[in-house]
Amino acid sequence: METKANYVLIGAFTIIVGIGLLLFGLWAAKYSSERSFQAYQVVFREAVTGLSVGSPVQYNGIAVGSITKLSLAPNDPSQVIAQLRLDSSTPVKTDTTAKLAITSLTGPSIIQLSGGSPQSRALTDVDKRDVPVIRTSPSALQNITDTANRIVEKLDQVLSDKNVAAISSTLQNLQSISGDISNREAGVQALLVSARDAAQNLDRTLTTANGTLSDLDRHVVQQLPATLAKLDAALAKLDSAAGNADAILGENRQAINSFANDGLGQLGPTLGELRGLIRDLRQVSDRLEGNPARYLLGRDAPKEFEPK
Repeated sequence: METKANYVLIGAFTIIVGIGLLLFGLWAAKYSSERSFQAYQVVFREAVTGLSVGSPVQYNGIAVGSITKLSLAPNDPSQVIAQLRLDSSTPVKTDTTAKLAITSLTGPSIIQLSGGSPQSRALTDVDKRDVPVIRTSPSALQNITDTANRIVEKLDQVLSDKNVAAISSTLQNLQSISGDISNREAGVQALLVSARDAAQNLDRTLTTANGTLSDLDRHVVQQLPATLAKLDAALAKLDSAAGNADAILGENRQAINSFANDGLGQLGPTLGELRGLIRDLRQVSDRLEGNPARYLLGRDAPKEFEPK
């Protein structure tokens, strides 16, 4: 009986020790896990096509964790909540942003973290929730999709029924104009020929005028020295004549002064006598015209005898 009791004690002790070691191992693993990783949350306001649980999370191209859960927001189905499990040493800052990215043209989608300036505080120091939320930014795929949607909307507006009808009408008008131009091709060619002839005539006229102006300029330039010489001689003669006149005035200044003082004083009575003489001559002329015989002979003119 004692031998069986010892075996029971040894077995119980072994089981207790094994359970204790197992619990210690689980606690140590949990403690290590909590110290080595940090949970974060990202809320996307766009479709996360290609993203799945276990997809990698990169920070500036370096793998720092993975996605542990994907779910829709209960109050807004257009939002997708992604739970991240990142290395605790990852420097996630308050200005760090997350966006969707692809590793290659045919590769799966991932979450790419970027940003985070050295001066910014750590997100876990500011966001005290159990799972801090990382801000998101539009992805390149989303920008391309939005741009494509806007382009399609613009094309829908441009290619509306009204615009299509207007374009068709414009094409018909252009076709009509093209036909009219074809019909008037002969007239247009004649007009072009006339314009070419007019341009040639104008060119010849300009050439002739240019030659005439060149000959005129050359003739004027050749005659300019002789003309200037004649002008200098004429000015010299005028200068000499002015000098002679000045000399004559100087020599006869006394006579001129005497005439101005005495002669002009006698000019008035002389003009009065001359005026009376002209009046008398006018009277004599009138009498001669009226009856010249009587005025000359002092009697009436004899009458001619006429036989009866």
